[in-house]
Amino acid sequence: MNDSRDVLLSARGLRVDYFDQAEPVHAVRDVDLTLYRGETLGIVGESGCGKSTLVTALTRLERPPAVTTSGTVDFHGDDGPVDLLRLGERELRALRWERIAIVFQSAMNALNPVHRLGAQFADVLRLHRGLSRSDAWQRAGELLAMVGIPADRARAYPHELSGGMRQRATIALALACEPDLVVMDEPTTAVDVVMQRQILRQVARLKRELGFSVIFITHDLSLLIEIADRIAVMYAGRVVETGQARQLYADPRHPYTAALRSAFPPLHGPRREITGIPGSPPGLRHPPAGCPFHPRCPQRFDPCDQEVPPLLGGEGGEVACHLHDGLRASREPHESHEPHEPRSTHVTG
Repeated sequence: MNDSRDVLLSARGLRVDYFDQAEPVHAVRDVDLTLYRGETLGIVGESGCGKSTLVTALTRLERPPAVTTSGTVDFHGDDGPVDLLRLGERELRALRWERIAIVFQSAMNALNPVHRLGAQFADVLRLHRGLSRSDAWQRAGELLAMVGIPADRARAYPHELSGGMRQRATIALALACEPDLVVMDEPTTAVDVVMQRQILRQVARLKRELGFSVIFITHDLSLLIEIADRIAVMYAGRVVETGQARQLYADPRHPYTAALRSAFPPLHGPRREITGIPGSPPGLRHPPAGCPFHPRCPQRFDPCDQEVPPLLGGEGGEVACHLHDGLRASREPHESHEPHEPRSTHVTG
């Protein structure tokens, strides 16, 4: 079991709102997350549940009209934890690439089309590692080779690479400064299944060799079962269940998690019926009262449309569902985090 000395990143009471109209959109609400060193934490949910907004808030990359209105995001470095939400631009710039890197959802389009691949690596390496131009280009070739791309392709432009190669090059770029944490926001959605598996195998190998931690965002629960150590399930801006990957797949406690699992065909085991989830996710400007999943839930009962279930811990993980209200006897609910006045968030490159 991991203990507090192993924590790399911890978020508490995180709330993110979009202030683009008269009434805010509550995109992320009271999220608590913990990531341990060397761990792969998967975050899963349907489109619009707040996954990408959560990632940009964790890494201080949110753009207006998104504003982080409350909470803390502590990054545990060599000198102790620092709250990323309260760092200035200079301090953030020192952490990015060096300690925290991100592979965006549009990974294949993240490379600059008018610069050679090696030049984009060299910019990062010269800034953060102080390498000479020739040494930076040599290191760029080594990083590309690390993800299975011939070193001489460093002189190619992005459009001269296949989709899978661009995807892997973006991952190599994120690893250029050997960060402690790599955040991957659906990095394989634009490639076919065969290439997806090749990329994920390379990420797993690099993680073992280099020892970094991963936050992996996807809508595909079956994919996370293969690559994640723990999984957090999001719905309507909240985390509704957490647990070890295999345990969560074998015995999901939240009806939404069970519905996500049933939406994907199993590759092994007995044949079973594949079912969808009726209805649509709720609008986050005016979410339904009570549990946000209750309008779509086949197991709803009286409290579900009146009370928001707190995220309570039990054996093997946490769950926010009135079906498991018995957990209240063994553990008090998380503190409610009341929003305060929005504070501006500095964003740096």
